[in-house]
Parts: sequence; C-alpha cells; structure tokens
Amino acid sequence: MHLDSMELVPFDDFESASRAVLSYLHNKLGFGLWMMTRTHGEEWVVLQAEDHGYNVQEGAIYNWADSFCSQMVQGFGPRIAPCSNDIPVYAHAPIGQQVPIGAYIGVPVNNADGSLFGTLCAIDPKSQPPSIAENLPLIELFSRFLATILESELAAIDKERQLEKVKKEALTDELTDVLNRRGWDRTVELEEERARRYGTPMSVFIIDLDDLKTINDSFGHAKGDEKIRRAAKSIQNSIRLNDVVARIGGDEFAVLAIECEPSEATLLKDKIQKTLCDNGIEASIGWSRRGSEMTLSQAIEQADLAMYQEKTEHKAHCKARVIDDGV
Repeated sequence: MHLDSMELVPFDDFESASRAVLSYLHNKLGFGLWMMTRTHGEEWVVLQAEDHGYNVQEGAIYNWADSFCSQMVQGFGPRIAPCSNDIPVYAHAPIGQQVPIGAYIGVPVNNADGSLFGTLCAIDPKSQPPSIAENLPLIELFSRFLATILESELAAIDKERQLEKVKKEALTDELTDVLNRRGWDRTVELEEERARRYGTPMSVFIIDLDDLKTINDSFGHAKGDEKIRRAAKSIQNSIRLNDVVARIGGDEFAVLAIECEPSEATLLKDKIQKTLCDNGIEASIGWSRRGSEMTLSQAIEQADLAMYQEKTEHKAHCKARVIDDGV
C-alpha cells in the first residue's frame, strides 16, 4: 500500500464535514434520513441531508415546534428512541403525522456560548433494536466535532466581514458614506453563499425617496443631495449592527438585514419608515425575504416590485386627497 493512500485530508469546511459525518452514520447505523439542521425562531432548516427514501430537500424549511428535535432539546424526549411511538411527546408530535417515523436519533449542535445552532438527527420508518442507544456517545462526539468546526468557520467569517469593512472604502458612496452599487452587488454575492451554506435568514428592503425630483427641480441639486444624506443617516440609525445599507441609485437605497426573521423584518420596515418620516422624508419601501424558494437576487427583485407597488399606492392616495380637497 502506498503511503499517500493513507493520507488524511482535512475537510474544506463545515459543509463537507457534515456530509462526511452523515454518510458515515448512515453506513454504520442505517436509518432512512440523516440531517444536519439549523433552527432560528420558528423555522427548522435542513442544511445537509443523507436521504434514502424520505425525499427531503436540502434548504427545506419546516416548523421547529412540530419536530421531534424541539422536544429533545427541551428535555421532553430522549436523544435516541428505538421505538419513537413509545415516547408520548414523539408519538404526538405533528411531524410524525406528516412522515412515517418508527425510530429517532437527535442531538443538539451548540454554539460556543452554549446557545442552540441546530441538530444532528436521523429518522427511520421502522423501529430499531434497543441496542441502537449504545451509539449515543459516538453521535454526541460527532455533534461536538461539528460544533467545533462550525465555531471556527463562523469566527473566520466574522474576521472576513471585518476585513470587508476595512476594504469597503472603494465600494462606498461618496455622498452618503454607505455602500455604493458595486459594494452592494459584492455583498449580496458573498451573503448568498453564506446563506446557502448556513441557512441564515435574511430580508431585503428597497427604499425609494418619493419627492427627490421635485426638490431638485424646485430648490436645486444641493438641496436634493442634503436630503439624500439625511435619508442615508436615517436608514443607518434604523438598522441593526450586522445589517448592510447601500445607495444603489440616485434616490434609491437597499438594506440587507442579516439573521432577520419575518416578524423582525416587519418591525424593521416600520422603524425605517418612521425614522425617515421623523426626519421629514417620504419614501416607498418594499421588502422580501430570502427563503428556500428564492435566492437573494430573486428576493431583491421581489422587494423592488413591492416598493413600486407601494409608490403607486402613495401616488393614488395623494391624487385622491387632492380631488377630495377640491383642488
């Protein structure tokens, strides 16, 4: 045997390590489906899957509260259930009504601070022998192994983001000090890859100032530029630390809200709208979220369409108000 055939090549990243773990566990223990998942809010996202019969797609989103894993994490059910129907919380879990589950394995995968990232889990349509529970230490070891790789990779990403901020001067809009269109496109490309890999929830907002042309025509471009700067500052004061704002057109801004649930996105939209209004700026805002059904680029298109719809409604409202006032 050649020595190079025995070399142990490091994994490229968390994703490839997860796939190797899932493949190994399936070969060793069987089970029709092994998954590496992430949970955030009410959503349970499938990051990687070793699927042999369940037809579960990577990137699919399920209701976290419906899952066996949510009960396991809370301590209501065991990490290994050779016959899941013998465990009341598993027998009554909604996920069990959607797919056949005779046996279950699940362990949490935690962040460095102890918070839950997701789960390493498996299901099979048939019950398994009680001896399957003897493999729990091995599965927990794999969970810690993946958590270690994950933490290292996420830390590296944080450093990348810091470096990106240092380098962003060339990607910054001179008038407002937010990202320019080039910087926005680059950010979207990077964050789409991260969202695909880690299941990061993201929302996109497109913001268009309603009356900039009128100001430019009536008071000059210097007055219009001042309003653009005030709008950029208002938006920056509304968003969270990790969110990204860019000026992508003359009077158009975009916001990428990272780690943002739909309920948070609604609140964020209202906050941006209120802050702009408090600073004397009327704007139309459209938003959309990146989910398993669409990429960030597609979400941006949806947010843009929603913005134009809101702008059309604003114009119709203003026209109706003028008619009602008898003008």
